Formats: sequence, structure tokens, C-alpha cells
Amino acid sequence: MSFSPATKAAIRFVSAAVGFLDTLNNVAALILFRGAEFLAVFDKAQLNALGYLFIRLHSQGIFMNELFWGLWLFPFGLLVFRSGFLPRFIGVWLMINCFGYVALSIIALFAPDYYAEAFKWAQPVLFGELAIMLWLLIKGAKVPTAGSALEPVTAGLVVR
Repeated sequence: MSFSPATKAAIRFVSAAVGFLDTLNNVAALILFRGAEFLAVFDKAQLNALGYLFIRLHSQGIFMNELFWGLWLFPFGLLVFRSGFLPRFIGVWLMINCFGYVALSIIALFAPDYYAEAFKWAQPVLFGELAIMLWLLIKGAKVPTAGSALEPVTAGLVVR
């Protein structure tokens, strides 16, 4: 399964939009905790409760965004797997990482009591992003020599 370029761009855009809108929850909490003049109708306990509500909403937004963090890792992992100049095991790890994020997002939204335990179990899977970052930082990519070009992986397609 591979996503079209438009789908990949839409996933990244929606993830960024959710992240930006989720930041508004932090701004709302900050306004409530600072106690602007127009909030004088609320007592201190009410302001603290509302501020805490917005902080909790921010964490729920992070859980929603995990879904999109995971979805973009599948095409990225597939690209790494097919590239030929990065190790294939990292591509597989990134694709598994995709399903880890998606599963954690679903658990966080529908069974939040189990999220902490699921996160502990999924932690090794989520290191796929760290693996590619460290690989590129330390080893780099195998750059083809001038005389030889990389053969693209056609995955069973007949090229004429």
C-alpha cells in the first residue's frame, strides 16, 4: 500500500493544522492562569479548573496528532526500504513505527486507562525515527559512484 503524493501532503498538512490548533489550548490556559481583567467574574478555583481543562485538551490533541505522525511514517518507511542507499531494516522499522503510533492514538482516544502501559510496550517500536536520524547522522547514505547509477526497485513491475 502506497499513498499518492497528494495524500502524503494532505496527511502532513492536517497534522500541522491539528498541531497549530492544539497550541491554542495552551494559549487559553495561559490566559486563564494569568487572570486577565475580563475574567474577574470567575473566582480563582474556577479559573484554575478551566485552565487545567485546556491543558488536558492539549494532551488529547497530541493523542489525535499521533495518528497523523504514524500515517506519514508508512510512505517514508516504504521510500527508505525501496531507496537502495539506506538500510532496508530501517525502512521496515519505520513502517512498523507507523502502526505503533496509530495503535497508541486509538488506545489513547478510546481506552485512555491503558495508554501508559501500551506506550511502555510500544516504546521499542517507536525508536524507528531515532534509528534513521542516527544512521544518517553517523553513517550517512551510500552515495552512488559517478560510473554506476542506482537501479530503482520496481517491486515486480515490468519496465519496458
